[in-house]
Amino acid sequence: MQLGAQIARTGAAQANVNNAISFNQTQDGYLQQVNTALTRMSELSVSAQDVTKTTADRALYQQEYATLGSYVNDVATKSFNGVSLFSGHTLNVTTDSEGATFSNLGVNLTAASYTNATGDSVASISGAKAALVDTESAISKLASDRASIGSNEEALGYYNNQLSSLSNNLSAAKSQITDVDVATESTNYAKENILVQSGTAMLAQANSMPQSVLRLLS
Repeated sequence: MQLGAQIARTGAAQANVNNAISFNQTQDGYLQQVNTALTRMSELSVSAQDVTKTTADRALYQQEYATLGSYVNDVATKSFNGVSLFSGHTLNVTTDSEGATFSNLGVNLTAASYTNATGDSVASISGAKAALVDTESAISKLASDRASIGSNEEALGYYNNQLSSLSNNLSAAKSQITDVDVATESTNYAKENILVQSGTAMLAQANSMPQSVLRLLS
C-alpha cells in the first residue's frame, strides 16, 4: 500500500514538472517574438538618426516603433492557465513524492530594461539615440532572461527523467510483492493436478478390489 501511494504521488509530481516545462516553453515562444520586435525597434532607432530624413520620415518610424513597443507591453500581460508568464516571480515546482521543489526563475517584462525601450520615441535624432541605447539594453536583458528559461527547461527535463525511472522502479518493486509468479504457480498447479488425478485413480482402484474378491468367491 505504501509503494502504491508513493507511485501515485510520483505520478502527480511528474505531471507538475511537465506542466512547468510547458510553462517555460510558452514563455520562450513569446520571447522569441519579443526579440524580433526589439531587434526591429533598434533598427528603427538607427534609421531615425539619418540626417537625410525629414521630421515626417521620423514620424513614420515612430509610428512603427510605438506599435512594436505596445506589442512588447501586451506580451507582459500574458498568462498560462491563469498564472502570469512575465511577472518575474520565482515558482517552486514540486519535483518528487515528498514535496521537494525546484526554483523556476521568473521573467519580468515590466522591468525598467524593457519599459525604457518601449516608452522611447524616435521622432527626433536625440530621441532616436536614447532609444538605441535602451533597445540594446533590452535585448541584452532578453538574452539573459531566455538563458534562464533554457536552464529551467534543462533542469526540469532531468527531474522528469528521474521521476520516470523512479516510477518504473517502484512499480517493479510493488509487482514483486503483489503479483503472481506465473511460471512458479503454473508448475505448482500442474503438480497439484497430477496428485489429485493420482489420488482419484488410487481411490478407484481401492474401491474395485472388494468387488473382485466377491466375484472370486461366487
